[in-house]
Amino acid sequence: MTQESSNLPPGQCCTDDHLLHRRLFLKGLTGGALASAASFSGLFHNPVFAAETKRAQKHCILLWLCGAPSQFETWDPKPGRPTGGPFGSIPTKIPGIHFSSLMPRCASIADKLNIVRSMKTAQTEHFQAITLLQRGNPERAGFTRPTLGSALSQAIGQLDSPIPNFVFLDPIPGGNEFESFKAGNWPGWLGAEHAPVRLGGEYTQQLLNAATDSIPEHDREARESLRKFLTAKFDRDRNSGVARSQNAAFDRMRGMAASADLYDVNKLPAQDRERYGAGSFAQHTLMARQLVENGAPFVMVANGMNWDNHVFQHEIHQMLVPELDRVLFHLVNDLEDRGLLDSTLVVAMGEFGRTPWMNPARGRDHYPHAWSMMMTGCGLKRGIVTGATDEDGVDVIENPYNEQNLFATIFTALGLDPYAEYDLPGMPTFHRVEDKAKPIRELLA
Repeated sequence: MTQESSNLPPGQCCTDDHLLHRRLFLKGLTGGALASAASFSGLFHNPVFAAETKRAQKHCILLWLCGAPSQFETWDPKPGRPTGGPFGSIPTKIPGIHFSSLMPRCASIADKLNIVRSMKTAQTEHFQAITLLQRGNPERAGFTRPTLGSALSQAIGQLDSPIPNFVFLDPIPGGNEFESFKAGNWPGWLGAEHAPVRLGGEYTQQLLNAATDSIPEHDREARESLRKFLTAKFDRDRNSGVARSQNAAFDRMRGMAASADLYDVNKLPAQDRERYGAGSFAQHTLMARQLVENGAPFVMVANGMNWDNHVFQHEIHQMLVPELDRVLFHLVNDLEDRGLLDSTLVVAMGEFGRTPWMNPARGRDHYPHAWSMMMTGCGLKRGIVTGATDEDGVDVIENPYNEQNLFATIFTALGLDPYAEYDLPGMPTFHRVEDKAKPIRELLA
C-alpha cells in the first residue's frame, strides 16, 4: 500500500495504485497462455511498482554447514562435563549465555543473533538428513518436495532481474552423500525454472568463459532471436512446459552472463576479501552478501562436507569454527551496516549435530537427537536463545523443535504463509509446511 492510499477511505484506491493494478491485469490479458515472468518487465518502469517491489523485497542466505558441526564446539558448550571436549566457554553479549571459546566474535554480537539449542530431528544418515533439512518435511513416497531454495524462488523471486532467484555457491563439488543429493531433483514439482544456478569453482569459470565468448554481439543477438522464435512456436503448437522452462533457463543465463562480475570472487573488494578470510567458504559467503545487495532472493553457500568429523574432531573443528565465527561476524555486521539485515534472513546450520561422546578415532559421530543452529535478520527478534539440553547435551529438556517448526519459522519470518497449499492439479494436497507445525514463536518479531 502506498502512503497516499493509506489516507483514503476503505475500498478506495489512489490513481497510481489503480493504474498499477490495471496494467498488471492488461499485461496478463495480452500475454495469454504464453505470459511469463519476463513479460512483466515493463512494469518495473512504473515508479510506483518499482518502489513497492524494492520496499517489499526479502532475501535469505543459507550457510549450509554440510557434514554437521558440533554443537559442543559452537552454540551449546558443556565445559567441565565428560562430553564437553577440550575447549572452554566464554560469556556473550546476552547475560548468562555462553558460546564455545572458539567463537569470540559471535559472542561479541550475540545480541544480534538467535540460537536454537533444541533441534531434534529423525534422520541419522547424511543423505536422508540433508533431504529432510533441505525440504523441511518428511518424504512422501512418489513425490519430490521442493527444497527451501526452490520454494523461496517461487515465493519471493523477482520478476525482472538478471540475478537468478536461487543461487547455489558450491566451490567444492565433492562431498560423498552431499554430492549424491546435489545430483537430485532440487525444485521437485515446482519445475526447472526454480532449480538452483550452481556456481563456485569450475561452475563459475564456465559462466565467466561464456561472458567473454568470442562470438560477435550482433551474431549472438541474432541467434538468440531465432532460438526464442523457434521455442515459442514449439510451445504454442504443443503447449510444452519443457520449452517454457528452457526459455526461462536461457534468459537466466543471458542475464547472468551480462552481470558476470558479480560471480567472480577475484572482483570482490580486496579489503572485504581480507576481512572475511582466504578460505573458499569465506569468499563465497562474501559473494552471497554481494548478490543480496544486488537483489538475489535466495543464496545458499556450502563447502563440501568439511564438518563430518568422525576423526580428529577437536583438531578439525579448531580450524573450521574460527572461520565460521569470523564469517558470521562480518556477514551480520555488513548486512546491518548496509540496511539489509531487516530484509535478509540469515540461517547457519547443518543436517544434524554430533554425538556427546567420542569414538575410538577421537571423532564425534552423527547425532540428530539434540543439536543447535543459528538464525537472524528479517522478521526475527535478536538476542534470543531458545531451547535447552541437559547438562551433558544428550537430550533436549526444553522446547524441542524439528525441521517443520524450523521451516514454519523461516516462511513466517519472510512474510509467507507457512501453510499455503501448492497449486498441483491432479496431485494430492501439499503445503509449504505440513501438519500445521508451529513456528518457533520466541524468535518471531
